[in-house]
Amino acid sequence: MTNAPIPPHILVVDDDRRLRGLLRKYLTDNGFAVSTAKDAAEARTTLNGLDVDLLVLDVMMPGENGLALTQSLRSESNIPILLLTAMGEPADRIAGLERGADDYLAKPFEPRELLLRIATILRRAERPPESEPDVAFGGFVFNPTRDGLFRGDNMIRLTAAETSLMRVFARNPGVVLSRQRLSRDSGIGGNDRTVDVQITRLRRKIEPDPKAPRYLQTVWGEGYVLRPD
Repeated sequence: MTNAPIPPHILVVDDDRRLRGLLRKYLTDNGFAVSTAKDAAEARTTLNGLDVDLLVLDVMMPGENGLALTQSLRSESNIPILLLTAMGEPADRIAGLERGADDYLAKPFEPRELLLRIATILRRAERPPESEPDVAFGGFVFNPTRDGLFRGDNMIRLTAAETSLMRVFARNPGVVLSRQRLSRDSGIGGNDRTVDVQITRLRRKIEPDPKAPRYLQTVWGEGYVLRPD
C-alpha cells in the first residue's frame, strides 16, 4: 500500500472565532492540515509544539498584533507568513513586507484567491533541483540545494520571498533583471514596490553598507543585478 502524502500544515491566527472556523473548514476541505489560534500567545504555543508549513496571520489583533508577531518570528524562524489585513493601502501592505511577511491579502477576499496565494508561497518554499550551482559573493554562498544563504558555517535566515529572489539572482549572476522579471520568476507577485522592499531586506543581510551596495546593485532605469565574486 502506498502511503498518502502528508498535507501541508497551516496555522490560522485570527481573533475572530467565526472567521477562524470558516478558514479551518475551507482549507481542510481543500487538502490542508489546519490548526488555529486566537492570538499571538496561542500561536507561539502551537508553533513550539507542532511543525507548521505556513502561517495565515491577521494583522489587527488585540495585544501583540500580526505585524509585531511577524517581526518577532523573523528573528528566529523562516516560516512562510501570509498576512490578512483589512488595511488595503500600499503603505500598510509594505509595512508587513518590511517586517518579513511573504505576502498579504486584503479583507474581504475571495477564498479561491487565498488558496492561490498559499499555493504560490508553498511553491516558493520548496527546495530547487540539486543541479543549480552555488553562487559566492562577499564571504557569502547561496546554496540552492540546501535552500540557504551561508557565511562560513553559519546559515543566514531568509524568508521564502527572499529565498525565491536569491534563486533568481543565482541563476542569472551578473545579469541585470527588471523588477517585472524578478516578480514573475520569483513568484512574489505584487508590484515594483514589493520587489524593492524585498531587495532592501536582502541588502540588510548581505551588504556591509546597504545604502551603498556592492553585490546586489541597482541599475537605474533597468532593475537589479547580483555581482558575484
